[in-house]
Amino acid sequence: MTAASKRRASAPDIDIDVQSALWDALPAAEDTVRQAIAAAAACEPSAGEMSVVLTDDAAVQALNRQWRGIDKPTNVLSFPTSTPKLAGLPALLGDIIVAYETLARESAQENKLLAHHLTHLVVHGYLHLLGYDHQTDSEADVMEGLERQILARLQIADPYRATEPGNA
Repeated sequence: MTAASKRRASAPDIDIDVQSALWDALPAAEDTVRQAIAAAAACEPSAGEMSVVLTDDAAVQALNRQWRGIDKPTNVLSFPTSTPKLAGLPALLGDIIVAYETLARESAQENKLLAHHLTHLVVHGYLHLLGYDHQTDSEADVMEGLERQILARLQIADPYRATEPGNA
């Protein structure tokens, strides 16, 4: 097996559920999500299954309130699975949920392309599913370094800079 086929074998299967018509404003959203996960899996492989839900602020706010006790929307939520892997079945990695209005607002405020910001949030969520976090400075350094590396593979500027070159 070649290195390339190992990477492909280690990419998760993705179920994408578009739950809000707001996403019609970004017709390539599903392709963007798949490309983001493929790039992330090329750097941090993980075979299994995962879902990505593209929804709105109201749905994300309800989830954020229920699971984190924070009664406001956020850009992305990640829910790693706690289900143990069962023999003969693919591993369940978890779910990533993205809120359209927050994504669009942040993209405008940070002068970033909507698709680039979506890519970053999906990569960020994927890394959370794999166990990465940013609660401490050292954890954040590791996670942000991986995000930069993955996004660079897609020719997307450092998401932690104030603006994207050529997008001002």
